[in-house]
Amino acid sequence: MSVVLGNVGNTEVIFVKRGEKGYPYEERVGTVFKAEYLDTLLLPLEKDKKVLFVGLGKENVKEPSTAMEISAKACKELKKYEISEYSFNVENLILNKESFVNFAKGIYLSIKAKRSYKSDAKIEEAKVGIVGTNLDISPLLKKAEIISDSIIFARDMVNAPSNYLHPQEFTEEIAEFVKDTAIETEILDEEELRKLKMGGILGVGGSSAFPPYLVVLRYRGNPKSKENTAIVGKGITVDTGGYCLKPSQFMAGIRGDNGGAAAVVGAIAILAKLKAKVNVTAIVPTAENKIAPDSYVDGDVLTSYSGRTIEVCDTDAEGRLILADAVTYAVRNEKATRVLDIATLTGAVVGMYGFTIGGVVTDSDEMWEEFYRASLKTGEKHARIPFGREHEKMLESDIADIKNLGGKFCGTITAGLFIRSFAEKKPWLHVDIAGTAWVDTPDYAYQDKYATGVCADTIAEWLMGL
Repeated sequence: MSVVLGNVGNTEVIFVKRGEKGYPYEERVGTVFKAEYLDTLLLPLEKDKKVLFVGLGKENVKEPSTAMEISAKACKELKKYEISEYSFNVENLILNKESFVNFAKGIYLSIKAKRSYKSDAKIEEAKVGIVGTNLDISPLLKKAEIISDSIIFARDMVNAPSNYLHPQEFTEEIAEFVKDTAIETEILDEEELRKLKMGGILGVGGSSAFPPYLVVLRYRGNPKSKENTAIVGKGITVDTGGYCLKPSQFMAGIRGDNGGAAAVVGAIAILAKLKAKVNVTAIVPTAENKIAPDSYVDGDVLTSYSGRTIEVCDTDAEGRLILADAVTYAVRNEKATRVLDIATLTGAVVGMYGFTIGGVVTDSDEMWEEFYRASLKTGEKHARIPFGREHEKMLESDIADIKNLGGKFCGTITAGLFIRSFAEKKPWLHVDIAGTAWVDTPDYAYQDKYATGVCADTIAEWLMGL
């Protein structure tokens, strides 16, 4: 797959605004092509040449999602016609550097091969040219490809069937993905977790035939600074709910519970490959939440790595248990000065925001403003959720220091606050991507069915902007 400056192939992609006059071949298509947003029309010309028209409607192409969608829509439409060599004419778009990167991301996310488990899977090669711009696009294409590779990695990890991606295989995939970067990789196996007394991770995954791990990735792009941001992602490779078994209608998606882990690995890889001047530690606790003779059950009390005890009220609230140990490790062992955690954590956030907006709970106005500004640049949507002391009280336990479930209501808030209680008063921000990490029907043209790879881009953008 390649994207280059210049003409490629015999097919040209032309973008048209609604109501626009005088564009090439308007006299032939003007009555049938209204140029509504993401409308397409393929026009055959003489000598095997073709033109694909893509409608812009009245949308602002400098908006990140719009820039990504229009290029992705064109690539996917041409793929339907088995056209794999073509050129984009972007003269009508007037893209700046930032919007061009987003435009190119839409291309890469559409033409790059995704991992397949079909026995007859074929790798389709695509060659794409770009004309009509005065920008120096080589560094912009490089940046777009690096970001897209991380998003695709995240998608592949979340899409992987659980029997292909046990915790050990997940750690191996992570190590392989970052191996040629300036990232230092450390992997703690089950024996080391037991020595550290990581009761949260071991409680969830210690009874599985495929044991848990903790992956630590360190990138030090600014050695002169004492700041070290920890990004911690939930890496449950399969989640049956444990003895609180999930209803059958939810079983089809239980392999996709490692979206937070995939996002932080993708983010730190972007930072390292772009040589960002920031210090970051990505931490991935990875485990299976299955039923076994000695699995944890409701009513158990686990002792976390912090030494605090946790009353288990729901074995399907397992993500926060493994994140508790990982966040404590980030603060105590990695000396994190602030913490972001991200997870496919609660169904409650889907009830609030559906499948296009992630929920954020944080005790730091500064971190929220930085993260929100980054999301505006990537086109991902997030909303901050308020909380108060009354929500913290919902986590009080009669028999332990804290319980892992807050009650019937405010599930997204109490799940986040449970994790916050292990951040040891460091500035903290929690992102719940239970709705946005997975789509049965894509909401945007640059998405594919199932995993979205959400937040790898936004987390990296946030940290690059510090």
